[in-house]
Amino acid sequence: MSQNKLRWGVLGCAGIARRSVIPGIQNSRTGVVAAIASRDEAKARETANQLNIPAAYGSYEALLEDPQIDAVYIPLPNHLHREWTIRAAQAGKHVLCEKPAALDAAEAQEMIDACAAAGVQFAEAFMYRHHPRYRMIREIIASGEIGALRGIRGAFTFNNAGGKGNVRFYKHMGGGSLYDVGVYPISAARMIIGKEPTAATMHAFLSPEHDDVDMMAAGLVEFEGGVALTFDCGMWAAGRNNLEILGADGRIEVPSAYVSREDASSNFFVYARGERREVEVPKVNQYSLQADDFAAAVLEGKPLLFGPEDTVKNMRVVDACLKSAREHTRVVIS
Repeated sequence: MSQNKLRWGVLGCAGIARRSVIPGIQNSRTGVVAAIASRDEAKARETANQLNIPAAYGSYEALLEDPQIDAVYIPLPNHLHREWTIRAAQAGKHVLCEKPAALDAAEAQEMIDACAAAGVQFAEAFMYRHHPRYRMIREIIASGEIGALRGIRGAFTFNNAGGKGNVRFYKHMGGGSLYDVGVYPISAARMIIGKEPTAATMHAFLSPEHDDVDMMAAGLVEFEGGVALTFDCGMWAAGRNNLEILGADGRIEVPSAYVSREDASSNFFVYARGERREVEVPKVNQYSLQADDFAAAVLEGKPLLFGPEDTVKNMRVVDACLKSAREHTRVVIS
C-alpha cells in the first residue's frame, strides 16, 4: 500500500477501546480512526462525537462494508472474537484483536487461517510487549548480569467482583481471570524465556456468584531446564500487576509490568552484585507503538513484532491451565 496512514475501524465501544486503544491509534505516527460501530447506533454516534471519529455505524457489518477502512480493532466480548475476525478478514480488513484472541487454540488457528487465506494481517493486542523496556530487559538477561535464568513470578489482579452484569463474569462469553489478566504473565514468560512451556498446573477459585468463572487462579507453568513461571491472576483481589525475573546471580523487578502511562514512570529495577539499580525507560504510549507496529506490517510489509502464530502458542498454554483447573491435574502441553 502506498498511503501514509492506516485507516482504522473499531467494532464496539468497549472501555478499553475508548480509554486506551483509540487514543493510542490517534496519537500514533501511522494511524487514524476513521469509523466506529456498535449495535446501538446512538452509542456509536456518541462515542464518535466524544473521540472525534468521523463515521459511526449501527452495525458491525456496515463498518466492514466501508471501503475507506483498511483495518479493524476488535474489543468485543471474548466469545465474539472468532466470528468477527473471520468476517473482517473475508471483507478484506486487517485485524488487531483484543486479548485473549480466542476461547481456545483451535479457534485461534481458525481465525489465523482465515486471515491468511484473505491475505490480511492478524495480531493479538498485547500492548505491553511493544514497550521498549521489554527489549531492555531481554538485553540485560542476555548480558549475563543476573546469571542463568531460574524462574519468573508474575501477578495481575484487581477487584471488580461487585460489578454484576460484567461480561467477564459469564462462562459462555469467555469470562474469568485467566482469560482477562492471566494471559499477561503467561505471554510475558514465553517472551522472556524465548521457549514454549511443556506443562501447566493451575488451581482456581470458581465463584458461584459469577457463573463459576475463575475469579482467582494460581498456576505453575513449566519450561525446559527446570525453569518455571509461577503466577496468579484475579478479579476479586487487591490490585497488583508485577513481574519478577529471577537469575542465579540477581533479579529484575518490574513494578507495573503490563500497565504503563505516559505521565508515570515505567522504570524497572535490577538487583545484582549486592546493588539495586533503577533502569530509566522512555515514557511512551504503548498503545501507539502497537498501532505503529501493525501499520508497518500492513503499509510497508514489515514483519509483525509478534506474529499470528504467537497467539496459537499462547492459547495452548491457556487451554492447559483451564484443563488443569477443571480436572485438578498437571497437563502436558503438546
